[in-house]
Order: sequence, then structure tokens, then C-alpha cells
Amino acid sequence: MLPLDQGLLCVTADQQFLFYSPAEHLEEKWSLKLTKRLVGFNDEIVDMKFLDEEEQYLAVATNLEQVRVYDLSSMSCSYVLAGHTDTILCLDTSISSNGRRLILTGSKDNSVRLWESERRCCIGLGIGHMGAVGAVAFSKKCRDFFVSGSSDRTIKVWNFDGLSDDIEEPISLKAKAVVAAHDKDINSLAVAPNDSLVCSGSQDRTACVWRLPELVLVVKFTGHKRGIWCVEFSPVDQCVITASGDKTVKIWAIADGSCLKTFEGHTSSVLRASFLTRGTQFVSSGADGLVKLWTIKTNECISTYDQHEDKVWALAVGKKTEMLATGGSDAVINLWHDSTAAEKEEAFRKEEEGVLRGQELENALLDAEYTKAIQIALELRRPHKLFELFSELCRKRKAGDHIDKALHALGKEEFLLLFEYIREWNTKPKLCHVAQSVLFRAFNILPPTEIIEIKGISELLEGLIPYSQRHFSRIDRLIRSTFLLDYTLLRMSVIEPTTQNDLKTKSLLHSEKNMEDNAEEDQKEVSEEQKPKPSGKKRKSHKSGDHSRSHKKVKDSSTHANTAAVPLQA
Repeated sequence: MLPLDQGLLCVTADQQFLFYSPAEHLEEKWSLKLTKRLVGFNDEIVDMKFLDEEEQYLAVATNLEQVRVYDLSSMSCSYVLAGHTDTILCLDTSISSNGRRLILTGSKDNSVRLWESERRCCIGLGIGHMGAVGAVAFSKKCRDFFVSGSSDRTIKVWNFDGLSDDIEEPISLKAKAVVAAHDKDINSLAVAPNDSLVCSGSQDRTACVWRLPELVLVVKFTGHKRGIWCVEFSPVDQCVITASGDKTVKIWAIADGSCLKTFEGHTSSVLRASFLTRGTQFVSSGADGLVKLWTIKTNECISTYDQHEDKVWALAVGKKTEMLATGGSDAVINLWHDSTAAEKEEAFRKEEEGVLRGQELENALLDAEYTKAIQIALELRRPHKLFELFSELCRKRKAGDHIDKALHALGKEEFLLLFEYIREWNTKPKLCHVAQSVLFRAFNILPPTEIIEIKGISELLEGLIPYSQRHFSRIDRLIRSTFLLDYTLLRMSVIEPTTQNDLKTKSLLHSEKNMEDNAEEDQKEVSEEQKPKPSGKKRKSHKSGDHSRSHKKVKDSSTHANTAAVPLQA
């Protein structure tokens, strides 16, 4: 008993939860009414179809003698249709011309049954097949007949136009036409949108198109290397799609029976295929547990969905919302919704947000707010812009302080992303200097204990170490090469060694030169007053030459002294 007078909960041996609520009758008697049914285990799901135009219910054949109808809003089993004496292999749904919701089932008991959903009862029974009925299909336009295919290799056309609304017992249905269609079991049937043709797929690797209602062969499709599990007419073109055990899906032209396209991608048998988006796409399911979405024009598999752990036997497509339902041997029912519009809207929103954040980044650059700009660049995943920011900081005075200020504002996840970018920069010689500068400042800010705690940092450090060692070795070789250049220029007397004695000598020479310049100016003034002779001019020039030579001699003597000292040091 449930608390607060909510009724009775019953658990059955076949793993069902039945909720009963008390109901009072006019005779002042109480009875229990089944209000909800939760199915704990579905066994192997072999077929399913959406039931009504609003697609609120789903009829499921679960390898039992019953049909379970699920309410998609709550995923509870609304009711069960019982009547077959053996496992149900296939089903189809339709709405009759007078608005009744109908369910058609084929079973291993060699019979087909027609059910009315509102009254939840069987209104028609078709007996005549000599084997298990493995395929059934309603008419699409007139909705007054259906076809069935069996393991006895025959196709039958059944008429149910004369069914009344007030029948209590199922009436016996009569077959209007019968044909021996294939050499092996018939796995699938499909009626054309205008009710003029029916297509059958068989285990004998062929598919045939028959003209209704007399079942005259129109064309035969041959080309599959294994049995055909599913056939379906295109809603817009004169073609048929087939799914086969040879891991392929083919599209055939009805006019001449030629194969128009072949789709390969499944790793096992393709069990179901159905058109989508007005015949421009189709969805397929296979024994590999995969559901694939294809574009017919480009022969391209757009996406693959892996939500099943076993064969996907059942695939239902909603006509109104194009919602998908899949089920298989793993006893799981998955509902799929079209997310194209939502994904486009989300992509547009992200693009718009990215534009706004990009503008914030540019504003931060104009305002020289490098800390904020670096955070936005990390958020927008723009490594090139981030490198430009750090390069700009490295060119500033007190670059280390600026970089430290920017790194202090980052969290662990941002540090991980920054290390990823540094690893990429570190692989290129042109970018390694900035990468090493930022890496040095990061290691100064973060202690080793915190660096190790960052998830995934070990792989990044392993990628940083070899390139860093290579860069340091290259810089070390460059510094050693500069020593050789200094020595060469020194031996060529191009440069002088910078020592304290040399500095003193240079200062003395500079003072002597100033004194000589002053003496020359005084002598020049005196000579101008006394009007000296030409020989005096020669003597003056000779004297000044002696001074210059003496200056050169001092410089040369220091140079020779130094050059003589070099071999001794060596």
C-alpha cells in the first residue's frame, strides 16, 4: 500500500510495476483501477512505430506476444495489447479514413492482427500465411488496405474497408491478392506514398517492386551481397532505399532498376534505413549498435551516434516532428530530437559573445590594461594574440613586474592553458625567448607543489624540457662564440682591453691633448702678431708633428705591451 491513500503498488514476475487506485462504483462498491504501468525490462526490441499524429505515443514490439504502447511524456506503458499466441515480429501504425488510430501486427503464429488504439481491442484477424509474418505495411493514401510478407515467401494484400465501429469480436480479414515473391524469407515491406506500388526486401539478397493491387512485378533490384533487412520509398523521388547485411545502404531507381548511390560506413549489417528532411537525408541503424545520419547529395555521413550496446533492430521516424526512436537487443529505447536549430542558435550566440569579448580585448589594449587583455585572450582561446601581449610586456621597462602582475590574476585552469600555449611557442626558435620569459616568471610565482597539483601538467612539462634544454645549449654556444670574436678583434688591434690602468692612461692622454691644443692656439696668436717666416711655419708644423708622433708612440707602446702580455697569459 502506498502512503497518503495513493493506492496500491504491485510488482509482477516479468519486472513490471503496476499502480492501482481505488474507484467507487454506483452500487457503493470499490474496485481497483490500473492507473500507471512501469516496465522494468523490455527484452529485445524488434520493432516500433509512432502511433498518432501528435506523436505522443509509441507502439513497441518487445519479443513478446503483446504490444506495449508507451506515453512519451512520462515513458510509462499506457496499455498493453494482448491476443497473439507467439512472439510479435513486426508492426505498423496508421490513422484510418474515419480518424481511428490503428495498429497492425505480424507474429510467429502465422497471423496478422488489426488493433484499434482507442478501445484497445483487436478488430481484425488475418489468417492464411504458412509461416511467421515478418513484415507488414499500411497503405499511405487511401488507408483501406495493408500488405504482409512471411517466411513462406509470399506477399498478401488485405482489405479492411468494411470494418464497423461497434464490433466487439475481431472479424476475419480476407486477402485480395497473393504472390510468391522471393526465394527466401521476406524481411521488409513498404508501400509507395500514392499506394500504387509496394516494395519487398528478402533474405535472397534482392528487392522487388510490385504494382498494386494485383501484385504485378515492375522491377527487381539485384546487387546486394547479403540479405536485405529494410526497404522504403522516397517521399519525393522515384527511388527506393535498401539496407542490407553486406554493411551497405543503396538507393535504386524504380524506372530501370539501376543503383544510384551506395553508402558505406557501418561495420556490421545495416538493419534499418529511413528518409528524413523531405528525402534529402536518411538515417540508418545497424548491428554494430550505431545510428548514422547521411546526406544523400554528397554521400557523406554527417554524424554517428553510439548510444546502444547491441543490435539496433527498431527505428521509427516521426512524420510531424521528425523525432527518432531507436531500440534494439540491449532492451533500451532512445528518443532523438532534431537539434539543428538549437545548435545554430547556440553557435550564433557564441559568435556574438565572442565579438563582444573581442571588442573588450581591443579596448583593454588601447587602455594598456594588459592583465585584463591577457585574461580575455585566454578565455577566447587566442594564442597568437596572447603571444603579442606577452611580447609587448617583455619590451617594456621592468618587464618582470608587468608579467608577474598579469600572471597573479590567473587560476589553475588558465595556467594549464597558458602552459599549453608556451609549449607550442617553445618549439619555435623565433618565439622561444618570450616563452622562456613567461615560463620563468610563472615558476617564480607558483611553488612546485601547486604546479604538480594542476591536472595534466606533467605531460606539458615533459614537452617543455627537451626544447628548453636545446635553447639553452644554443645560447651557451652563442656566448662562447662571442669570446672568440673578442679575442680576434683584440689581436687585430681593433679594440682595446678595458682595464683600470687603460682607463687612467686614456684620461692622462686626453688631458695632455687638451694642453697641447691650448699651447698651439697661443703659439698661433703670437706668430700672427710677429708675422713669422715660412721656415717658422715649417718648424711649427714639425713641432706639432712631433707632438702627434709622441702621442701615437704612447698609444702604440701600450698596445704592444698588451699584445705581448696575451701569449704569456695564454
